[in-house]
Amino acid sequence: MQLNLPFPGKRFVISVPYVWLVVFFLLPFLILLYISFVDMGNDISPFKPIWDSSTGLLKLKYENYWTIFRAEEGAGDLFQTIYIEAYVRSLAYALATAVLCLLIGYPFSYFIARSPASVRPALLMMVMLPFWTSFLLRVYAWKGILADQGVINQVLMGLGLISEPIQMLYTNVSMLVGMTYVYLPFMVLPLYANLVKMDFRLLEAAYDLGTSPFKAFWLVTVPLSKAGIIAGFMLVFIPCVGEFVIPSLLGGPENIMIGRVVWDEMFTSNNWPRASALAVVMIGLIVIPLAVYYHYTGDAAEPRH
Repeated sequence: MQLNLPFPGKRFVISVPYVWLVVFFLLPFLILLYISFVDMGNDISPFKPIWDSSTGLLKLKYENYWTIFRAEEGAGDLFQTIYIEAYVRSLAYALATAVLCLLIGYPFSYFIARSPASVRPALLMMVMLPFWTSFLLRVYAWKGILADQGVINQVLMGLGLISEPIQMLYTNVSMLVGMTYVYLPFMVLPLYANLVKMDFRLLEAAYDLGTSPFKAFWLVTVPLSKAGIIAGFMLVFIPCVGEFVIPSLLGGPENIMIGRVVWDEMFTSNNWPRASALAVVMIGLIVIPLAVYYHYTGDAAEPRH
């Protein structure tokens, strides 16, 4: 059924998402960009003018960006700064989390898509059930599971498999476990939406032609679900880059990600311009995978002749 709206009504419907993006993304980003060039000095307010009325020139403090990449005197290479290390660590954790979510979420999404139609709503409800609980509580619960006296160590020691607790909390393991647990539904849902529309008669045709189940899966199912893989990967990767809560609760001092660094610069050091510059650079890092995502989804949506 096609909805035919009059021209003014059509313009109104199209303008709503653009107004939303301008008000809730573009304007806050411009404010963030403005603050990133401010020289606060010893003032408390970061909203200082960057226009010099006497000279008619802009007073932009590029050092807020330069200090992100410039190491201190005697610190070694130019790009060996705590900020670059936090960026690299954030990208590494986000990439590892996205890969783990894909490895775990793809079989689960495939299972839901192949399940009887009467069972799928219950299975999808199980995927979305964690969203009914506070995000903070879900992450904090893992502290009790992974702690030295937590559930896992107690079970392993009770079974006699270990004699002393294993250090799992405040490690790379706890970070990846927490982030994978939290963001797994964001991988499962787009994959399921893609796989459920797949014509599984194509697999039957591949079997009839003598293809093994694994080869048919690799050559038929995976290419047809490419759009779902890319969408799920981006939905997991992008928020993971700026994650703050999970590193704060489950990560140790060596697991500091860029979200925590931005928080410390803004609320501990009260250096809003540098924190804004860090956030602007982080947005730039996120725009690149977004551009890749839209490139591939655009190619997939383009009609074939």
